[in-house]
Amino acid sequence: MRRIISNRELVETIRFLKVKARENKSRLWEVAAEQLSRPHKSRAVLDLNHISRASAPKSAVLVPGKVLGSGSLKHPVVIGAFEFSQSAKSKIERAGGQCIAIKDFVSRYPKGSKVQIMR
Repeated sequence: MRRIISNRELVETIRFLKVKARENKSRLWEVAAEQLSRPHKSRAVLDLNHISRASAPKSAVLVPGKVLGSGSLKHPVVIGAFEFSQSAKSKIERAGGQCIAIKDFVSRYPKGSKVQIMR
């Protein structure tokens, strides 16, 4: 039995990722779509400390879920995610990074090369 997702924006984002995965022959976008298709409680929820430790300065990070503002970001990072908390947005921008919606992130990095996915 298929699970029905009621969040329209989420459904559109998943479809968009699947289309871009086929167009660009990029497995990264397919994995991101699979991650977003999971139940809400199984989706990625990362805080800034985790992202800061696992990423390099000026890198591109994809979070197929939500970014929370716990901790601090030590260097500028471009982060694409489905959701950001208000505190996460302000801390990322204060560190010199960027918060980008997944659709815009895919447009910026169409092939997915040099993009790190965090779950």
